[in-house]
Amino acid sequence: MGGRPSSPLDKKQQQYLRGQVDVLLKNFLPQYRLQLAASVLQQISRELVPQELAGCQLLHSKKLPRVREHRGPLTQLWGHPPQWQPIFCVLRGDGHLEWFSHREEYENGDRPLGSMALTGYTVLTSQREYLHLLDTLCLDSSGDHTQEEPDPLLEMPVNFPLFLQHPFRRHLCFSAATGEAQRAWRLALQGGIRLRGTVLQRSQAPAAHAFLEAVRLYRQHQGHFGHDDTTLGSDAEVSAAQGRTRDPRNPLGPRSPRSPLLVLTAVLMRDLLPALRAQNQPGLRGTGRARAWAWAELLDAVHAAVLAAASAGLRAFQPEKDELLVALERTIRPDVDQMLRLQGRVAGKLRAEVQGPLESCLRKKVDAQLPRVTQTLLNIVEAALVAVQTLLAQGMDRLSRHLRGSPSSARLRKEVYSFGEMPWDPELMQTCYREAERNQGRLGQLVVPFGFLGARSLVFGAQDLAQQLMANAVATFLQLADQCLTTALDCNQAAQQLEKVRGRVLKKFQSDSGSAQKRFVRGWQLCIFLPFVLSQLEPSCKAELPEFEGDVLAVGSPALTIESVYEDVIRGVLLQRIDGELKKALRANDVSCALDGCSEAPWDQAGADDAQRGLPQAARLLH
Repeated sequence: MGGRPSSPLDKKQQQYLRGQVDVLLKNFLPQYRLQLAASVLQQISRELVPQELAGCQLLHSKKLPRVREHRGPLTQLWGHPPQWQPIFCVLRGDGHLEWFSHREEYENGDRPLGSMALTGYTVLTSQREYLHLLDTLCLDSSGDHTQEEPDPLLEMPVNFPLFLQHPFRRHLCFSAATGEAQRAWRLALQGGIRLRGTVLQRSQAPAAHAFLEAVRLYRQHQGHFGHDDTTLGSDAEVSAAQGRTRDPRNPLGPRSPRSPLLVLTAVLMRDLLPALRAQNQPGLRGTGRARAWAWAELLDAVHAAVLAAASAGLRAFQPEKDELLVALERTIRPDVDQMLRLQGRVAGKLRAEVQGPLESCLRKKVDAQLPRVTQTLLNIVEAALVAVQTLLAQGMDRLSRHLRGSPSSARLRKEVYSFGEMPWDPELMQTCYREAERNQGRLGQLVVPFGFLGARSLVFGAQDLAQQLMANAVATFLQLADQCLTTALDCNQAAQQLEKVRGRVLKKFQSDSGSAQKRFVRGWQLCIFLPFVLSQLEPSCKAELPEFEGDVLAVGSPALTIESVYEDVIRGVLLQRIDGELKKALRANDVSCALDGCSEAPWDQAGADDAQRGLPQAARLLH
């Protein structure tokens, strides 16, 4: 376990990695520029189209996505040679883990011993499972457990372990004192991993959408059409990743590398992995698991070098990106109508050209699996949202019971606060999160033939949706309660008013959850099937595109390319298939609200105040 790489990265190796990053950026940035233009066109075109869909019924929570800060003593395997040593660990609300020698160092604001953003990590709580993972890391060492150096993991069995594993970064090995502490840390760490893995996908910013599309197209041009978990990451501006003045309250400076850096680094690390194995694994010291530990540390060094080079490259691009977005807005908006008309004409011609091969592909390779995938996706998201509705109803009922029981003002404040914190309570929400995971294995079996390897991203998306709808429902309940509760009401009257609010909130929740299910299933079906269909049509249909390119080039704008029009045509036909199957499944599941709208008027977000205002109002009833 104490094995180290035969040598650190020398100058030649670091220069090689910088060269690889330069090649990646040279190929990626042109795609990113095109996608920035396309995203601006898409945003402006949305502004021109009337919104026919009913708005959300629930108030949108103003609380930013976060995890509840968790801290406490743990034991960590660290040092050279590694030893189990006591530490004080803190999980920040942004999903960033820090550890200190003593609690007093944390309380004094001292610099931590170490820190790590949890993006891309996995939590393991079985020592046997982790050791098995180590056995598989070095291909020629599996099953060879002869150790040249003492292995603390084997010498000292760990009763309550917490292993944080990452495919390209160093492993973090912790141990809790009790099973209860282990469970609390596991839930907290999983929350931090999920938070950091979903913010980029959740962002509505054009630049975030453009970045994800650029990554997809970059990988597509390399022959990788299937969706996977490469784009797990949190949304932030690249320019802020480094070079910021240190905050005395945060001696580490910026908390973590920003997600576009992490995403690009993960893309390149996957490309480099075969060569790294061939060149470095034979020279690693030690045998068995000691070599696996050394391999993980070497990968961490390579990851750090790639990350630094990518940071420098994207930071240099940031001023150009800012200027480009301003210029695109200025040039696209006046000509948007003409561009959209031309896009429609070219799309019509392309549709006629590809209709035959596309229909044949869908009929032979997609239609048979589409109903099963649709139902499985519905099962995943519906189970999670039903669990949310159950928890929500129980929470509202609990508040009504406390009002009827005439509790003290302090007790009611505590109950209302607990109700407001429900979306961020990892133990409580675990019920919903676990439901989202139940069909993950079946889904994986169904989508493997389509090259989809993003099941973890999908489950994270369902869990994130469950948390967001819970937050919206809680905020709505507190807001409506604040509006209807007055000091003229006694406790029984107030409880009766809360019963009415409960009914309204559940009705709004059912409406929004139905709409959310439809959006979730449509979006992920596109992720599953669109790359596959594009790969199947690549040999034949792509060859026909140059004859249509002249029409698009006449526009003279990077926002419109023949490739983007072609993909829009394929996407539109595929969505027709998806929507048809989704309507059948929703009718069968009796989820009519997702398609037919809802009876109450949409929530007026602009007129809503902070939902937590309901806390003091309710408590004043008891004075």
